[in-house]
Amino acid sequence: MGVQLSGIIPVKEVELVELSGRKIAVDAYNTLYQFLSIIRDRMTGELLKDSKGRVTSHLSGLLYRTSNLIEAGIKPVFVFDGEPPAFKKKTIEARQAARDEAKKMWQQAVERGEEAIKYAQAASRLTEEMIVSSKKLLEIMGIPWVQAKSEGEMQCAHMCKKGDVWASASQDYDSILVGSPRLIRNLSISGRRKVPRKEDYVEIKPEIIEMDKVLQELGITKEQLVIVGILTGTDYAEGVMGVGPKTALKLVAQHKTLEKILENVEWEDEVPAEEIYDFFLNPPVFDVYSLEWKQVDSEKLIKFMVDEHDFSRERVEKVIERLQQSFASGRQASLKGWFEK
Repeated sequence: MGVQLSGIIPVKEVELVELSGRKIAVDAYNTLYQFLSIIRDRMTGELLKDSKGRVTSHLSGLLYRTSNLIEAGIKPVFVFDGEPPAFKKKTIEARQAARDEAKKMWQQAVERGEEAIKYAQAASRLTEEMIVSSKKLLEIMGIPWVQAKSEGEMQCAHMCKKGDVWASASQDYDSILVGSPRLIRNLSISGRRKVPRKEDYVEIKPEIIEMDKVLQELGITKEQLVIVGILTGTDYAEGVMGVGPKTALKLVAQHKTLEKILENVEWEDEVPAEEIYDFFLNPPVFDVYSLEWKQVDSEKLIKFMVDEHDFSRERVEKVIERLQQSFASGRQASLKGWFEK
């Protein structure tokens, strides 16, 4: 999903604690899909569920992994997608069809007694019920969330450009194309992770991508970076057949503008490249939103996670203790200082 520019984008690995004190706008949908993908039974691919059959994998990820961010001194704000652009309809329909097919293959793998998690992951769906429960949990934890006008990562980028947050966080590169000064990848999945289908583990660290360094190293403008993304493929069009990031860079170096490049390549998608280009440069965003971090509401968290969704009281109480200690720790000299950073 999203623009794929790995291989040409300079990145810098950091430790989680190096982001202490930073406000970071998190692409909520992107993050929740990560939780739905990895918080599953490793063999059957089944998601975590409560006694009423409601999925809780996303809540588990939000509770435990977001508390890790807070403990590291990070101040996250989650940004939820709004209305997608009309020209994304084809992509949404294609993803739905792919998930339907993955669900069939998942069921067949389970029936055969085979490892089914790769099919289960591909069948992940983020429902309205999951979104509502995620927002409720964030509110109880004292973490702000913002409803985007359109695409969440574009709202994240806008907030970063305004200086209301220090960076955007997503696995996709779209925020950089929209002009976010900084993008952080692997924020919610950092740590020791098992390699899929192997008995091996890797250490995943947060990666920082800085817009100024990207443009300087590639020798292009912000507008030309958008063109590179469009040529290689976005959520809105597949791009130009056979053109990857390196070829796209060569085309930009040779022809400079989107107009000239389109005269020399075959653009076959029904969505005009110019329309996508304008959407990246002028995305629909909200200028007004509230960013207020509060202390965790311990009673409500116990009721919501333990009483309503069957989470371990002991584990939830440990999270509460960690959150309370983080707010009062030397990392934030005082609650007042933490909120005002």
